[in-house]
Amino acid sequence: MPLRSLRPRSLAAVSLATVAALSLSACGSSDDSGSGSGSDSAPGSGSTRTVKTAMGDVKVREAPERVVVLDTAELDSALTLGVKPVGSTHADVTSGFLDYLPKDRVAGIEDVGQMMTPNLEAIAALKPDLILTSKVRHGDKYAELSKIAPTVMTENTGYPWKENFRLHAEALGKQAEAKKVTADYAQHVADVTKALGGKEKAAATEVNMVRFVEGADIRIYGRKNYIATILADVGLGRPAIVDKAKDGFSYDVSPEKIDLADADAVFHSTYGDPKKAKETETTGGGLWKNMDAVKNGRVFPVDDQLWIQGIGYTAADKILDELRAGLTS
Repeated sequence: MPLRSLRPRSLAAVSLATVAALSLSACGSSDDSGSGSGSDSAPGSGSTRTVKTAMGDVKVREAPERVVVLDTAELDSALTLGVKPVGSTHADVTSGFLDYLPKDRVAGIEDVGQMMTPNLEAIAALKPDLILTSKVRHGDKYAELSKIAPTVMTENTGYPWKENFRLHAEALGKQAEAKKVTADYAQHVADVTKALGGKEKAAATEVNMVRFVEGADIRIYGRKNYIATILADVGLGRPAIVDKAKDGFSYDVSPEKIDLADADAVFHSTYGDPKKAKETETTGGGLWKNMDAVKNGRVFPVDDQLWIQGIGYTAADKILDELRAGLTS
């Protein structure tokens, strides 16, 4: 049963003209070394500590109070740890912030632009004392962001999400809360594995994740991505096709080869318009309908925002519940 639909959203406009002036106003410093020394004049500033990041050592406040996040993983991490950012970018969806997040948790967070084109002027106007993002997303904007506030970047996103979460927690001063989150997740995983019949039965159940993407080929997800780590944590098996994934991320196919995605169970999501993403064409075709997973009623449409875009522990807990419900039905 489908959970939620996803539709494209136009990109937000980017205004860079007055960033330098607003940055000086927000931070009281023109230092662009990336050390985050501007945090000393941030609202309610106090003692600082050094955090090791993908861009080097960064000094951050002991307890940041005005946090801006620039990607979905960082937003999930902050909310999971009980921190409501003052600002966040939005993903390319109609709902603004990803709709698996509770509305009351994201209410009041200022939208500072589309994820890949954050509005630096809007970020500076919020006078943040910490910015969280990744080098792969915004490494080219690090100098400008560091003028606004101490900026903590992970190297990448997706596959190393657990390592990234630990860095987010360190930057936020929430290490104790992070330990509880990871312990609770481990128990949740164990409960799901048990519900599936134990480790041996879970390992004998081969599962595929398929994503229909507007403007691209159909993706059969490999072993090195966010969703694959959750499947691996539960101990589920994966069919041999996933090992053909480029760099472990995905093996891309046309609708004429969708039968390669067959498995004991197939979960699938759609990014963009279903027709333009070839979902309608593919799932209505004979190759799809003749897959064992389809004939056995083991195909499950899922929310792309949750399963693919969330990239955090709040999303992961919801995915675990849906895996359990689908595979035990």
